[in-house]
Amino acid sequence: MLILLAFIIVFHITSAALLFISTIDNAWWVGDNFSTDVWRMCATNTSTCMAITDQFREYQSIQAVQATMILSTIFCCVAFLVFILQLFRLKQGERFVLTSIIQLLSCLCVMIAVSIYTDRHEELHKSHEYSIEVSEGRYGYSFVLAWIAFAFTLISGVMYLILRKRK
Repeated sequence: MLILLAFIIVFHITSAALLFISTIDNAWWVGDNFSTDVWRMCATNTSTCMAITDQFREYQSIQAVQATMILSTIFCCVAFLVFILQLFRLKQGERFVLTSIIQLLSCLCVMIAVSIYTDRHEELHKSHEYSIEVSEGRYGYSFVLAWIAFAFTLISGVMYLILRKRK
């Protein structure tokens, strides 16, 4: 049981780390001379960064992605704290339902964020407000990490739903 508990804790911390990295790091959309995420666009050859503000045509979509990624990270951290509390407070044989619900909310938020970005990326990157041309790019590793975090939070949420407290 101790090995299973350690695996679940490591899996949850990995999910939270993936969410933090994908939310913060500047590699959702990359090209040869730029990288952009939901916060800013950086030109790699001049080392200058420009914040994505309300002057961009698709700013509402980016704000939705920002908000849901932040929410998913918060939900994941709260789920971990609730799991630790439930670990000591639940009676033997009870399930970690509250932890599961919060983790599945985190999963839902990640899915919403990445789906919005996937749907709106063409309009966003064709915006004329960028200082350089960013439409000729590809998805970066932060975008991929967000999808992996979605899978990890989904698996983790289901594991908490199935898991019973044992002695």
